[in-house]
Amino acid sequence: MTDWTSVTDLGDAALMLPLALVCAIWIRAADKSESVHWVLGISVGMALVGLVKFLHAGCGTEIRVLHFRVISGHTMLSSAIWPVSIALLLGSANARWWRFGALLGLLLAAAIGVGRVFEQAHTPIEVVAGWFLGGAIALIFLRHFFRVPRALPHPRIAGIGLLAVSSIAYGHHAPFQSLIVHYSPWLCRWIEF
Repeated sequence: MTDWTSVTDLGDAALMLPLALVCAIWIRAADKSESVHWVLGISVGMALVGLVKFLHAGCGTEIRVLHFRVISGHTMLSSAIWPVSIALLLGSANARWWRFGALLGLLLAAAIGVGRVFEQAHTPIEVVAGWFLGGAIALIFLRHFFRVPRALPHPRIAGIGLLAVSSIAYGHHAPFQSLIVHYSPWLCRWIEF
């Protein structure tokens, strides 16, 4: 059996959130309002994933017939952030290449999702839900961002920043799941009142 950890670590929040921050800073250098759109998109996706995970962990909500408990956070984050990161890098060289970068990022996110299924962390439907949610966030942002030709400033510096953050954060694990398990009973007790 294949060890998928090296692949799924590419989707952990400990790597994805710093990568999203570097992208936000780079996007802000090109257009401040677009940076706000990027952060809001990621925030909405994370809030939705977090809410569903809190409801499952604390209240036991799930759709048994579909084998759906939660949205895969690894898959959602990776399908939102990798396409944008790669598209920005390729789009800084040639504005028409952003689509190819987005496709590469979505393929990487699909591999991360497959890894989550093989690790038995999620069911296929949970990974598909995360992939579509994150992919929608990425593609909506990218289509809006690249609707007009724009020069992304300092692509080499941004590329080095993305590589540095990826190298430092890779293999670390964010404690979100343990926080959800710890605090979700409180949320469900609050909902019952």
